[in-house]
Amino acid sequence: MSTVQGTIVEAGRRPAVPDHAKVRRAVTAATIGTVIEWFDYTLYGAASGLVINRLFFPQFSELGGVLAAFATFAVGFFIRPLGGVVIAHFGDRFGRKPALVFTIASMGLATVAMGLLPTYSDVGILAPILLVLFRLLQGFGAGAEYAGAVTLVSEYAAPGRRSLLTAILQSATVVGIMLATLCFLAVSSAPEAVLLGWAWRIPFLVSAVLFVVALYIRRNLDETPEYVEAMERAARKRREHKVPVGELLRHSPKELLFGFLSVTGHNANAYILSAFALSYMTNTLGMPRVEALSAVVIAAFTGIVTTPIMGAIADRIGNAKVYIFGAAFTFLFAIPFFALLDTKNVVLATLAMSLGYGLGFGGLAGAQGAFLANLFPTRYRFSGIALTREINSLLIAGPTPFIASALVAAAGGSPRYVAAYLMVCCALTIVAVAVIRRRSVER
Repeated sequence: MSTVQGTIVEAGRRPAVPDHAKVRRAVTAATIGTVIEWFDYTLYGAASGLVINRLFFPQFSELGGVLAAFATFAVGFFIRPLGGVVIAHFGDRFGRKPALVFTIASMGLATVAMGLLPTYSDVGILAPILLVLFRLLQGFGAGAEYAGAVTLVSEYAAPGRRSLLTAILQSATVVGIMLATLCFLAVSSAPEAVLLGWAWRIPFLVSAVLFVVALYIRRNLDETPEYVEAMERAARKRREHKVPVGELLRHSPKELLFGFLSVTGHNANAYILSAFALSYMTNTLGMPRVEALSAVVIAAFTGIVTTPIMGAIADRIGNAKVYIFGAAFTFLFAIPFFALLDTKNVVLATLAMSLGYGLGFGGLAGAQGAFLANLFPTRYRFSGIALTREINSLLIAGPTPFIASALVAAAGGSPRYVAAYLMVCCALTIVAVAVIRRRSVER
């Protein structure tokens, strides 16, 4: 038996459940980082369809500006897999805490810097170049944020509570979405000249408060007892895991492949709800900006409430069943979702968004964290979750708003191709979870 950072570890066994104070601290540290990740990304997604296109790409047509803005949104996802692999390597090799401190620092600094950027009218082509550079920095840090948060919480969670506690993290993603949307709802009521002049910067600069709080909390974390025990056991066996991702590729290729596929429906649904829907309602349907933003905020609150509930259900009946439910609902609701938005009625649009967040997102998000954490052993869990999610983010999450906008344009303003795209992504999730579900066992 040994003691590391005040945590008692017994050789050869999963450590005893930490005291409640340490569990709360770990959940809080992980949650606030997840809030920041999605606050940053939703903020940029909302800004893309409302102001980024006009401030940084005024030389394009209205459609061209929106597509260019969403292309820069996707850029952040291209580097996420690299950030995920690099940071997760250090997280698996040297500890969860330093990796999570780095992710929050890089994301926070990049977002604040975006709020200070000159626009195209100030410095010309240099403005979008700087914008892309800070999106890359933001994406590099975000590439390991959720993976690190899920790893941290799952390794502190008591047996039978892993789905619930990791679902809180997914609920936190919606908190970030709601906060970002509320910020833009507040500034969007300003006169257009004020909004485009300086008010758009406020939400980006406000993120500094969240960043400082999260950094303080994470710097005072203890390392997870399960990680400490695993590293001590490896040391006793004289096996140094110098390249965790190498072990991942050698020992868990099937888990990696089907874990990657399992995230597809969730990513497509999440970014249609959080980034594309707002642009679709305002730019394509012509709904008033305040009404569209209000629908997103109300719907996001629904997701905050239902996601932990779905996580608790997953702990009782199995995370695979809840995961498949969320994907199946989203598949069946894809066409009705857009039909309700197309009414341009704020009540029906809010209903559509709320069902999408409450049941579709709630089911997928409430089960996903535990499902992925259970696929991989401790020694390369961080790398496994990071690679699984971030490669999918590169191919699905980041491009989804751009793809959806292009599909609407190709269909002459109709969302039918977008609905089909969402249905295909959800079908992939259902198949993947069904195939790999027996390997997702709490370790």
